[in-house]
Amino acid sequence: MSEFAVELVHLFISSGHDFYGRHGKERKHHQIEDQQSLELVAGRGVLGDRFFDYKKDYKGQITFFDFATYQEVAEKFQLRDLHPSAFRRNVVIKGVSLLELIGQRFQIGESEFMGTEEAKPCYWMDDACSPGTEEFLRGQGGLRCRILRGGTLEKGFQTLKIAG
Repeated sequence: MSEFAVELVHLFISSGHDFYGRHGKERKHHQIEDQQSLELVAGRGVLGDRFFDYKKDYKGQITFFDFATYQEVAEKFQLRDLHPSAFRRNVVIKGVSLLELIGQRFQIGESEFMGTEEAKPCYWMDDACSPGTEEFLRGQGGLRCRILRGGTLEKGFQTLKIAG
């Protein structure tokens, strides 16, 4: 089993979709809230989030985004006021290469996940951040996961354990 010391920097939920399913329409502006903790329900998602019970066995029940990537975008596009919530991922994390978790079972605290695929950036990233952001984020858009065992995720330092 591999272990990584990680930091959960931001934990976000939003009750509605700003971009998802909005092709050809204007962005909505649902508030995204930074939480101290998230309640996770196996097979269903993050309690209170827009993707909770979205569809059966949904592969994006929770999403992770690398804090270092957020910093790279802010620096590259000179966006001093860019907030990590702009990427609309649930967990902003430090300390692990997210794409290496695709196809892996891993655990943070009492919760267990299956990394399913990259949370690929779409053209809306250019609207949310700056023109060119979608292209820049290709291959580093974050990680989509299924929640295999629910529990509570807390901000702060944690141990991420990869099964196997």
